[in-house]
Amino acid sequence: MPETAERRPASLGELFLAFTLLALQGFGGVIAVAQRELCERRSWLTADEFVQLLASAQVLPGPNVCNLSLMVGDRFFGWRGALAALGGMVCAPLVLMLALAWVLGEAAATGPAQGVVRGALHGIAAVAAGQIVGTVLRLAVSLKGHVLGATTGALLALTAFLLMTVLRLPLLWVLLGLGGGAWAVTYVMLRRRARPAEARA
Repeated sequence: MPETAERRPASLGELFLAFTLLALQGFGGVIAVAQRELCERRSWLTADEFVQLLASAQVLPGPNVCNLSLMVGDRFFGWRGALAALGGMVCAPLVLMLALAWVLGEAAATGPAQGVVRGALHGIAAVAAGQIVGTVLRLAVSLKGHVLGATTGALLALTAFLLMTVLRLPLLWVLLGLGGGAWAVTYVMLRRRARPAEARA
């Protein structure tokens, strides 16, 4: 039987606040913070549940973290939870981005200030990249229990990376091709595994 999370948000307000705090921590890489907040700190999702929701969020059109917030909110409070989680995810960053756009516009008039802002943004990008790599390595542990196994999962990840970086294929085609193939193989293997159990029943 799949493992389930220990806790759930007590109210829509708690859900909104959690995603607001999550968004304010996610400088260039909210997924890394989302995994830590939702799985480790709040225990609203298990690692397996987070990976499944994130996989769905990646396949759907639109920003994956917004898709993820909608699915997490809907999981606990239906459409009201989806709106609360999405609102928490976008409200504070929207205000900050408007303020940042104003600051950058003012900084464009002075050379030294523009260099400081550009350097700060490059530094944040490097930290965000490190966060994402760390999250991938942490989430890879959940592949041990996957029907395809950790080795096959690692090969699929490497293949996807090479297709996008070396062959420069669009993400959509990689998801449809490689992801679709992995889904089909997983489905067949799960059906084969389920047949003996059905026969015993």
